[in-house]
Amino acid sequence: MKALVYHGPRKVEVEQVDDPRIEDPRDAVVRITTTNICGSDLHMYEGRTTVEDGKVLGHENMGIVEEVGAAVDRVRVGDRVSVPFNIACGSCANCEAGWTSFCLRTNPVEGMDGAAYGYANMGPYRGGQAEYLRVPYADVNLLRLPPGDDHERDFAMLSDIFPTGHHGAILAGVTPGDTVAVFGAGPVGLMAAHSAFLLGAARVFSVDFHPDRLRLAGEIGAIPVDLGAADPVTQLMEATGGLGVDRGIEAVGYQAHDPAGQEHPSLVLDNLVASVRATGGIGVVGVYVPSDPGAATEPAKEGRIGWDFGTCFTKGQQIGTGQCPVKRYNRALRDLIVAGVARPGWIVSHELDLDEAPEGYARFDAREDGWTKVLLHPAA
Repeated sequence: MKALVYHGPRKVEVEQVDDPRIEDPRDAVVRITTTNICGSDLHMYEGRTTVEDGKVLGHENMGIVEEVGAAVDRVRVGDRVSVPFNIACGSCANCEAGWTSFCLRTNPVEGMDGAAYGYANMGPYRGGQAEYLRVPYADVNLLRLPPGDDHERDFAMLSDIFPTGHHGAILAGVTPGDTVAVFGAGPVGLMAAHSAFLLGAARVFSVDFHPDRLRLAGEIGAIPVDLGAADPVTQLMEATGGLGVDRGIEAVGYQAHDPAGQEHPSLVLDNLVASVRATGGIGVVGVYVPSDPGAATEPAKEGRIGWDFGTCFTKGQQIGTGQCPVKRYNRALRDLIVAGVARPGWIVSHELDLDEAPEGYARFDAREDGWTKVLLHPAA
């Protein structure tokens, strides 16, 4: 089959690889109809992870079940499915507690709980930027979707970024009537803003400096805050009468940088601590890593981020972090899409054939104007 393969910093190629097969009776093979380029894929693309040469990338996947193992009894051939990026066994202590993002069985990498498709340190699993994908524990991991091709763009967000944005809002403690600041208006940040409104937020501020992203935030009623125009904390404090926002969401991660392109690993965390009111909540779903040899500071190279924890403690703020347990949210979010309440596909800017994936990566990584979310269609 054709698949997108990583071969070093900013070098990905579409090439022929072996077809996936049933390796365990609980497996399924899915024919991929839509797979997305995720902002976190860019960490690998830029050479800022330990991903190995030859890895098939892609953890935001959906498609049609082509084959199932003998022990699969809930999912059937022909089902249209969303594939959560988490690979979970469904029966370990963390999975049973609803933390499928920290499965204790699926990742053999020492010190890492939780597995994913096509990602650094997340196990040996190939990704779905390919024509086909093997899905372990298929009955546990696959979410069935209505048949046909309705809502394809919207459903494509269910594997990661819509649940992850929603998770950020949940971690921050968003409740009806809250004011919310989302730092980062990339795909996850936009999904966090969308989710904050779904949870009843009265006002949502979207903080970024890319005009195309801020325009998209404005389309759903979020208030754009251009950090390139003025200090974002000052803007947020003025907009809230000096009180600060009730909740803040970090949707940027360890490569946070200013409009000039200079990296500051603590930038977003410090801004959130300063702009969220005392006793408010902060949800961190931007990716941070235990080590980053390419970091801007020596401590950050070892995963040590020097942020303003003292003020956070003094203000009694609550912080939640970690990768999203997609299964906790994806069924409900699917039903909101079907009902017409949620429309996450509004962020999609480009839909490409798999052969065009290297160009899609390059242009998305360059933050070219208008390249906000790229979908790939291997089945095309």
